[in-house]
Amino acid sequence: MKITGHILIIDDEPALRKTMARILQNAGLEVTTAESAEQGLDYLKSTEFDMILTDLRMPGMQGLEALKHIHANYPTLPVILFTAQPDVNSAVDALRHGATDYMLKPIKPEVMIERTRAILLERQREKRKREILLEIESLRNELKGLEEGKQPDIPSTSASTEKERYLKRGVIVIDLYARRVMINDEPHNTPPTSFDYLLVLARHAPNVVDFQTLVAEAQGYQTDLREAQELTKWHIHQLRQIMEKDARNPVYLLNVRGTGYRLVTDY
Repeated sequence: MKITGHILIIDDEPALRKTMARILQNAGLEVTTAESAEQGLDYLKSTEFDMILTDLRMPGMQGLEALKHIHANYPTLPVILFTAQPDVNSAVDALRHGATDYMLKPIKPEVMIERTRAILLERQREKRKREILLEIESLRNELKGLEEGKQPDIPSTSASTEKERYLKRGVIVIDLYARRVMINDEPHNTPPTSFDYLLVLARHAPNVVDFQTLVAEAQGYQTDLREAQELTKWHIHQLRQIMEKDARNPVYLLNVRGTGYRLVTDY
């Protein structure tokens, strides 16, 4: 699948904006740049973008405030935040408010390209899945109309459809279509990327998933151990806030020190 997309870069440093734009343009992507969060939000009013890259700390409106506005008005638009000053609390806050990913300066060109392509590919896949589901629903309605009043001798597809839609692990049920989590029949909404981390853990459960495997399978790219630990920590923190009764004493999302995490579902 060819990866295409229109990227908006928001950063107050002219040299960095130009460098990032050139790197992504050479990778075959369309790029627009903005020198402030305010300018970037203005562009969003008139232009459709597939992804946003924005600095966390800028003069005027900060990146986190811009993120809150973007997520409120364009909830499916992926946003990557980057900063030269790593701060776990600000990273967790960013992910809580809808950031898709978080990168540290200086940004490596190959890492930026890899993550951008991975996110755009997932976006294209999700769009195509929605289109297919609409086509299936349309065909089912047409079939129902054709067979109205009849008793067709064909096997029911409801069981297989349910099997494809839901991933069940003990009291945890993951709805792959709605991208929602049910625990003891109680629904929990999770940020898109954190949902993907949970999905990886559920597919491997009850086995331990190491940090780098979690990042690779949830976000679609390879990273070194240190960065994988930090990325995973942020998303697990977010999931615990949503899923656990006491995030400080988790029963579902357990850390295996120095190795990774595992999902325990027999509660």
